[in-house]
Amino acid sequence: MLAQRYRVWPGRQARHNGHVPAPSPQLDPAIADRLKRDAAGLFPAVAQQYDTGEVLMVGWMDDEALRRTLTTGRATYWSRSRREYWVKGDTSGNLQLVRSVSLDCDGDTVLVQVDQVGPACHTGSRSCFDGRRLPVTVIDPPRARDARRADAAEPARGAQP
Repeated sequence: MLAQRYRVWPGRQARHNGHVPAPSPQLDPAIADRLKRDAAGLFPAVAQQYDTGEVLMVGWMDDEALRRTLTTGRATYWSRSRREYWVKGDTSGNLQLVRSVSLDCDGDTVLVQVDQVGPACHTGSRSCFDGRRLPVTVIDPPRARDARRADAAEPARGAQP
């Protein structure tokens, strides 16, 4: 099973570039200084499949969850309802193996690109957004551009040449 291939066994640490990272007691201050948090000290974390771009889920992190994510290679979140940290896949086996983490331009959201093993959603869906599309009016960008060009090229009605 794929999950077994990626499992980090108790007592073993994930390796980064061939070595075991030294534990860090706190988030790197250079990273922490760039973060904007809500009143509870949290910020959203968007989990995305690293090779397809598929958005899998949105969770919440604080500095400690981000530190754990960066240093363990496993996505760690803060549960607002249970008020505790949780590592994706620890109970379900549906792991999120971190491939990269990026901070957005405003510093208020992180993008966690992962290799998702199994479903990401607690409902069993691949993504928390599967089958939950809302109705929306869609504007076709090429047509909109063509319409603007046509409008600009036409002389105004009633205009004399």
